[in-house]
Amino acid sequence: MAALSTLILLLCAAKDVMPSSSHWKPTWPSYRVPVILPQSTLNLDKPQFDAEARLEVVSPCGPACHKSSPLPTYEEVKNYLSYETLYANGSLTETEVGIYILSNSGDGSQGKSRTKRQIYGYDSRFSIFGKDFLLNYPFSTSVKLSTGCTGTLVAEKHVLTAAHCIHDGKSYVKGAQKLRVGFLKPKMKDGSKVTNTTNSAMPEKMKFQWIRVKRTHVPKGWIKGNANDIGMDYDYALLELKKPHKRKFMKIGVSPPARHLPGGRIHFSGYDNDRPGNLVYRFCDVKDETYDLLYQQCDAQPGASGSGVYVRMWKRQNHKWERKIIGIFSGHQWVDMNGTPQDFNVAVRITPLKYAQICYWIKGNYLDCREG
Repeated sequence: MAALSTLILLLCAAKDVMPSSSHWKPTWPSYRVPVILPQSTLNLDKPQFDAEARLEVVSPCGPACHKSSPLPTYEEVKNYLSYETLYANGSLTETEVGIYILSNSGDGSQGKSRTKRQIYGYDSRFSIFGKDFLLNYPFSTSVKLSTGCTGTLVAEKHVLTAAHCIHDGKSYVKGAQKLRVGFLKPKMKDGSKVTNTTNSAMPEKMKFQWIRVKRTHVPKGWIKGNANDIGMDYDYALLELKKPHKRKFMKIGVSPPARHLPGGRIHFSGYDNDRPGNLVYRFCDVKDETYDLLYQQCDAQPGASGSGVYVRMWKRQNHKWERKIIGIFSGHQWVDMNGTPQDFNVAVRITPLKYAQICYWIKGNYLDCREG
């Protein structure tokens, strides 16, 4: 009973406080973020890297299916949030974690044969052209993985993406050991130095500059599960680059309830396969949600998986508007709804627990991860 009470506290750790002013702005809520700390690390055998990279995940389990799933136990949650770390030299470790709830510190922080189209009616995606857009925030935070997916810059050396882009749930994909991250840059006509200013020479075309990945973190909730049940809830991974990328990045944040999102909409940009070499931006309404997933019908194609889903809301503490990543685009689902197939595209929500885990992976200090 004590473990169940603790679990309920963990799952309900988010306490959103919305302003009561008549001049309401969509405002980032304050959250009590739990603490996730490593307890022990075990060396594992080197992986085989024999899985084929899948650029999308298909699951028949829709919103009703996920909502009816039994609540995981406290020990199961700890297991799901434990993680594997893959290093560039091929070595692999497994880290078990502990989960803790700390009191507020008083700092003021409050059918399967169907074609998987992922396009709904009129194609509402926008290809982003021109270095004045591609090299500027927020589009400049989108990067391409050498396995074919998309990622988003979330720190000076870190990229957030989907777990299935590097691991199929059973094995690491081919190319994961020598994983690289590509940054779009202009290829100059005259070979002159590239700058981000509008007065620089016009590029002949864009090209990718690649940086090797030093290590990756994948939660065991993905490795132990599969996309038909608990696995999709944990379809996220963090990549650490071998050197800083020197670009502005986007912060992560705890996903607010869909009803609190500005206009009920989400945004993301990715490298869709049907538009090679182009960065593709889109936005759409959230159709449904569970504690771990957002269901929407943003037009997308394979290759966009791993894109950071973001919104722009008012940050009261800083008195400014701020974009934050609140989820990771996972892929496509078709669901049998009372005998009628229905399509969804799915994003994994950043819950308080996932925020605590990803933030610790980035910063290595839970004291810097208390406000989501």
